[in-house]
Amino acid sequence: MSYKYKMKNSFYLIIFCFLLSLNSKSIYSEDTILSQNEAYEIQFPPADKVEIRIQKITENLFLFFGLGGNIAVSIGDDGVLIVDDQIPSVMPKIKDAIKKIGGGDIIYTINTHWHYDHADGNLALDPKITKIISHSNARNNMLEGGIIDLVNIKVIQEPYPNYALPVITHETGMTLFFNDEEIELVHYGPAHTSGDSAVIFHKQNAIHYGDVFVTEGYPFIDVSSGGSIDGIINFLSESLTKLKPGAIILPGHGEIATLQDVEDTIIMLKTVRERILKMIDEGKSLQEVIDAKPTKDFDEKYPDWLGNFVNRAYTSLKEEK
Repeated sequence: MSYKYKMKNSFYLIIFCFLLSLNSKSIYSEDTILSQNEAYEIQFPPADKVEIRIQKITENLFLFFGLGGNIAVSIGDDGVLIVDDQIPSVMPKIKDAIKKIGGGDIIYTINTHWHYDHADGNLALDPKITKIISHSNARNNMLEGGIIDLVNIKVIQEPYPNYALPVITHETGMTLFFNDEEIELVHYGPAHTSGDSAVIFHKQNAIHYGDVFVTEGYPFIDVSSGGSIDGIINFLSESLTKLKPGAIILPGHGEIATLQDVEDTIIMLKTVRERILKMIDEGKSLQEVIDAKPTKDFDEKYPDWLGNFVNRAYTSLKEEK
């Protein structure tokens, strides 16, 4: 891949996942359920220890790295639009970073999906100023709350209060004309979750994928939220038809990538899918599939940052049988 794995932004997440993937001597097990506050304490450092790193994409499009999912920021005459908003404790630093690049009030926030590391920043936004947009399924998840099943542990995400919920939703996509830009939200069915939106900045020739595409390793398939390996393959494949050559790929986590990186990921996913599906058809159990190491030749290129990729891929394929 053209990108390089950089652990600085995901260091605490990796430590978190490392602790959770320890053997049975660990204080955590598959039956461990953490509250959102407990997950915060383990996963994230204090906000005063965090720096918002800014990467300029074009004159009015930027990518912010901080705690949680990457934030795309569009600035211009119409105001500021952001894609994802991380967590409340870093929102003051995010707003300071926006001012640093010449922006002001956040007019629109697009949530790519409902997971707290991408959408909890909603809680720190002023609904009188900022309108939140998402897929309808993502809004429903935020409204109802739920459990994020990471296999090694489960995290309870609490329902959002009304002021932090999206006020604009879509089913299959929508378009905003903002900052002299055509900003298109696309949805191609369940992928990472049942309510994913990718956001295309057509004039900038850039796309923010949320967690449908990451550059820190294998994707997380949130099966309990409707995600599947087939869905991710389909979503990525369909989205490529919307992009022009040389498109800039903004992942949900990790460094900026290229179209070739997305194409390589699709090939990897299809290869692993076929290997796992063949073993399912042979009657092999989940543990037998894990022991067979169907990702072995991809592991150096795609670290299993959550330690659950084969499990989630297998589970999603079994549910579709």
